Amino acid sequence: MADAAAPTASAMPSPKSLLDGLMRGEMGLAVGVVGIIVLLILPVPAFLLDLLLALSLTGSVLILMTAILIKKPLEFTSFPTVLLVATLYRLGLNIASTRLILGHGQEGTGGAGAVIEAFGHLMMQGNFVIGVIVFIILIVVNFMVVTKGSGRIAEVAARFTLDSMPGKQMAIDADLSTGLIDQEGAKLRRKELEQESTFFGAMDGASKFVKGDAIAGLIITAINVIGGIIIGVAQHKLPFGDAAATYTIMTIGDGLVSQIPALIISIAAGMVVSKAGVEGSADKALTTQLAMNPVALGMVSASSGVIALIPGMPILPFAAMSLAAGALAYKRIQDAKQPKPLDPADLDAAAPAEPEEEPISASLAIDDVKIELGYGLLTLINDLDGRKLTDQIRALRKTLASEFGFVMPPVRILDNMRLANQGYAIRIKEMEAGAGEVRLGCLMCMDPRGGQVELPGEHVREPAFGLPATWIADDLREEATFRGYTVVDPATVLTTHLTEILKENMADLLSYAEVQKLLKELPEAQKKLVDDLIPGTVTATTVQRVLQSLLRERVSIRDLPQILEGIGEAAPHTASVTQLVEQVRARLARQLCWANRGDDGALPIITLSADWEHAFAEALIGPGDDKQLALPPSRLQDFIRGVRDSFERAALAGEAPVLLTSPGVRPYVRSIIERFRGQTVVMSQNEIHPRARLKTVGMV
Repeated sequence: MADAAAPTASAMPSPKSLLDGLMRGEMGLAVGVVGIIVLLILPVPAFLLDLLLALSLTGSVLILMTAILIKKPLEFTSFPTVLLVATLYRLGLNIASTRLILGHGQEGTGGAGAVIEAFGHLMMQGNFVIGVIVFIILIVVNFMVVTKGSGRIAEVAARFTLDSMPGKQMAIDADLSTGLIDQEGAKLRRKELEQESTFFGAMDGASKFVKGDAIAGLIITAINVIGGIIIGVAQHKLPFGDAAATYTIMTIGDGLVSQIPALIISIAAGMVVSKAGVEGSADKALTTQLAMNPVALGMVSASSGVIALIPGMPILPFAAMSLAAGALAYKRIQDAKQPKPLDPADLDAAAPAEPEEEPISASLAIDDVKIELGYGLLTLINDLDGRKLTDQIRALRKTLASEFGFVMPPVRILDNMRLANQGYAIRIKEMEAGAGEVRLGCLMCMDPRGGQVELPGEHVREPAFGLPATWIADDLREEATFRGYTVVDPATVLTTHLTEILKENMADLLSYAEVQKLLKELPEAQKKLVDDLIPGTVTATTVQRVLQSLLRERVSIRDLPQILEGIGEAAPHTASVTQLVEQVRARLARQLCWANRGDDGALPIITLSADWEHAFAEALIGPGDDKQLALPPSRLQDFIRGVRDSFERAALAGEAPVLLTSPGVRPYVRSIIERFRGQTVVMSQNEIHPRARLKTVGMV
């Protein structure tokens, strides 16, 4: 039993830990809210009420100063919570002071504490009617002017913030997809957008607290005056005049000492919500926008001078205002004539900014990948159904990076009014690589067997592969799915077309700078390999050409250390990029066999007959590694016909085989096949892994 009780005892927080948590603020808010509830229930002595009222006054000033000095509203996101706590705190003080006024009013004006008595005498100045009028004016100013205005600003700001969220979200997604910001920057901007919407929505509701506080102040004041007079006359036998004066002084003092902090916090709320479009702190923003225009200051000076000359008007105050505004206007004019001096530290930074026109060299920059959209397709950027084009492109770049081994360049998206309304164009290095049209509000339907879709709609060709397709209405989706058709939305059609174009142009997108980045990002254990290989054995340009050759045949370069080892092994014996590529491919035998395996795990192959092997070997001419293929055109046509027939028969059997050749002729066979069957994989016998299981499906 003792062992079981020990963990429970040890888990109990010590008094020191509780004190530390309270000092760090972890429990401070909880204790403060509980203290407010205590004010609502238990009586408070007069000296403690004085301390709490002083805390209310100074706290309201702190809130106002914070609201003035913040640069944007989101720096004070806790303001709605602060407003709620401050309002509850003032109501708790009102109830505590009401208990003292009604319970100790017969003792004199000091029965509710020195702070309330001092405010009552200061504002009333011997006449309680003046105090009542001032108190009512403060409530009207707070309730009808400040609170109502700031609440309206918060309501409009919340509404416009919600309405503008889709556009702002679209701008964030577009900047992310084009590479202007990274993923972390996008997360930060999305978080700020969410905070902005939540903040103004909360401010719209929090302004109702101040409205309720003002109404409660009027009711409490009336109760204190009427109830105090009744208690003083009926229970304590005070004369009616003395009771009215005593209880009115204390009630008005209590109302003033609570409404002044309420007015200050209401002003702070107005300052916060009205800063939505102002940059910098309030003092700098107002100074910049009000006191920097010499024309406006000159008009102020002239109008003040004219008013000072009107008979009966006091000359001194208006003349002083006229002279001050005129002096400030003159200073602004002189400052505008003099060039602004630069600090010595800023001279170097300012020097490049001297030319006002953009340098001509800036027009030489080109976009690696660009999508131009017709006007009707701009909604694809912010598809509210969750199929945003920017999201799909971001996912595509991530997929291609994991598949091929390097990060694709950012894709720039822009509109082109010269395109068809629902047309698009894909450009690689500013040259058009593909174009097509989609139909918004429709779905593209395709038969996986390659036949024509038997559904009503617009019959077209799928832009990526040229297959028969049909644009169908959205309500035919279920019927198309039931028939086994493939159904895709317009954004996916465009993204699929972009995917195929990027795969075809992968080699051109691997720049020298990207190769250097890949080499620098290698693990530390592989850095010695790079240092030994480059530039002593081969140049970085040679490595780039080898990687581009691999990508041209859609071979992943993720295993960069293995590729570098293959280059290092062959480079001392040959300078031919073709031979380097063949050596690297032999090193990647496991990867190549795995990537091209069939559904049953075997590698389907179509072999090259001995006759064709001999024909290609005989057609190679040239010294050393610099050989060229010189095959007669008639024989070349026979070879093309034989390849087509063999692969078509394999396709009818449901196979996607590779063409297997001898190592010596593989590059030259591939150079022919890529012209009419670009996606056909050509492998040499050296690239077959010993553990690969082969399945022969034909012969050329």
